[in-house]
Amino acid sequence: MSFASLNLNPALVQALAAAGYTEPTPVQAQSIPVALTGFDLMVSAPTGTGKTAAFVLPALQRLALAPTKHGRGPRVLVLTPTRELAMQVTEAVDKYCKFMRHMRTGTILGGMPYPKQRRLLEQSLDVLVATPGRLIDFIDQGRVDFSRLELLVLDEADRMLDMGFIEPVKRIAAKTPATRQTMLFSATLDGNIAKLGRELLRDPKLISVSAPKENNENILQRLHYVDDGSHKHRLLDHVLRSEECQAQSIVFTATKHGADRLAERLFHAGHEAAALHGNMNQSQRNRTLARLRSGAVKVLVATDVAARGIDVASISHVFNYDLPKVAEDYVHRIGRTGRAGATGTAISFASSEDVRQLKQIERYIGRAIERWSVPGFEAKNPVRTDGPNRSGRPAPGARRGAPPARNRNGGFRSDNRRGASAPRTR
Repeated sequence: MSFASLNLNPALVQALAAAGYTEPTPVQAQSIPVALTGFDLMVSAPTGTGKTAAFVLPALQRLALAPTKHGRGPRVLVLTPTRELAMQVTEAVDKYCKFMRHMRTGTILGGMPYPKQRRLLEQSLDVLVATPGRLIDFIDQGRVDFSRLELLVLDEADRMLDMGFIEPVKRIAAKTPATRQTMLFSATLDGNIAKLGRELLRDPKLISVSAPKENNENILQRLHYVDDGSHKHRLLDHVLRSEECQAQSIVFTATKHGADRLAERLFHAGHEAAALHGNMNQSQRNRTLARLRSGAVKVLVATDVAARGIDVASISHVFNYDLPKVAEDYVHRIGRTGRAGATGTAISFASSEDVRQLKQIERYIGRAIERWSVPGFEAKNPVRTDGPNRSGRPAPGARRGAPPARNRNGGFRSDNRRGASAPRTR
């Protein structure tokens, strides 16, 4: 199947070809034809299956037609749970509308100056990508006009539920025309997500796409038992200095303050480390990501705000310093490595307090994570679980007695300067 066979606008097919995309993924092949008919749509699809294009392409197809109503405000609204995802969706819109004329896109995010965003909302927009919290601020100020909105997209609806955004999403939807088309994308369509769908969508078509089993075959997954926080930190520092870990890494922590503390501690130990979390404003986050992509940051210490939306091919290792509370987030986290066909390594640390989370993760991924130990860093009281054990086998490049690598120069920043990305106009 080709994109042309989906009856997409020739300008969209041209943009897809220019981006190197020739065949739709399963979620795109199933969702796009239904979306083009105007039906409401509920789609279950995991990260990495191409779901962004599954809603962006039908939205742009709609925008190729003349608007039914003139005035200010957007014709298409995409809600995402995080700023990183909002920027990723905006970049996808810009990529696919490359050969369409007079397409205006904008992004409303927390952590960016209000005046520019106010001016943006006074314009006639084709696509507005927003996070719920900041958009609610402008709705409360009476600055948002949804009178000509034709399409509402809820991206990562399960994530918005987890982050407490469902009530803001309902408030936003209530301000939009009842005649709108609505598309909801989520990792699952059960429980509260199903309830949300019944409230906001009209007789939606349901599509469920599973992640290809081979998605993580290029990622070596291993588990190291730890006794306490001090043991965990010493093991992390040791592996980061080993021969196997000379590229870039992401270390996931459970809390924002934990990310800051660990990044600063790693920096003072000689690692080129920086933190990324939700308490940073958008300009700070943009600078940190730019430093990561340029190679200036070797170790990014992040909360789950970075688990979705970061695509840096040079990430060779992902560390679950703290196991995720939600099993699905484990898959999102380790998916930050092994990108673009490369191989990657995902290393998780677990103590006796993590047994329940570990079992949930292994049940979710349908396999036991292989147990590893490094000579000299073995846990005194290993967690008793059913996973395969490579007791005494060191991680590659982490041999007993191996001298530590020379400390690398770099910096952990606590940058309070403010800034913002300009709205995108095409």
